[in-house]
Amino acid sequence: METQITLSESSTKNEINEVIEIRDYSHYENSVGNNLMSIQITTKYRYKMMRKEKNRKICLVAIEEACKRHKIKISIVRVLVEHVHLIVDCPRIMSVAKLMQIIKRLSAYLLFRLCPNFRKRYPSGHFWSDGYFCVSCGTDFDRAYSYIENQEEHHSVN
Repeated sequence: METQITLSESSTKNEINEVIEIRDYSHYENSVGNNLMSIQITTKYRYKMMRKEKNRKICLVAIEEACKRHKIKISIVRVLVEHVHLIVDCPRIMSVAKLMQIIKRLSAYLLFRLCPNFRKRYPSGHFWSDGYFCVSCGTDFDRAYSYIENQEEHHSVN
């Protein structure tokens, strides 16, 4: 992991503001950088399958295991009652479609293995909806991180 430090100065009416920006980059075989993605996935039909704390923990473990098996680094995960927010740093050679396929398919497989009662709601074995939200968040990492960190407060209004 390489750290790059950027210093910049801007002066406004005899004031000097220093902005220090620190970024950590990963080293890959032929490149240096990161591939940070902000992701949201929802349960099929938006069923509230993770109301119980036990189910939330199992979902968290399933997503972490799916990412670990494919060398996808997780920065933050928030499991809510019917959807999940996460920020991951995936290998640079992996496409977004492949990333989503890995996370959704493997986590669903593990969820059904750990919670057989989920098959009653989803007999065909499709736990996650077909769609997803995925955007690169390299420059807005702090804003995306704080957004995901505050999801419980955001959704507690319901």
